[in-house]
Amino acid sequence: MPSNPENLRSADRNGAAAAALTALAWTLADGSRAQRLLDLTGLTPEGLRAGAGDPEVLAAVLDFLAAHEPDLVACAEGTGFTPADLIRARDILQA
Repeated sequence: MPSNPENLRSADRNGAAAAALTALAWTLADGSRAQRLLDLTGLTPEGLRAGAGDPEVLAAVLDFLAAHEPDLVACAEGTGFTPADLIRARDILQA
């Protein structure tokens, strides 16, 4: 986890993907949150592993966090990004 990540102001797809992967790692660190991610997205553990580099899967992870503001804020605090950074990363990945 980066200690002082750059803001995503000039984010490209690589920066957005890196932010999403960081958010994914944060999400998976909590078993109940990880299970909720799988339940709500329809992803399987195998599908998540196979799709970890897929922009659609990464955007789905950020969508999952955006849908529950307490998780979005906690993830931002835990990873050093702002909630806006994570939403911007999702938007870039969905473009």
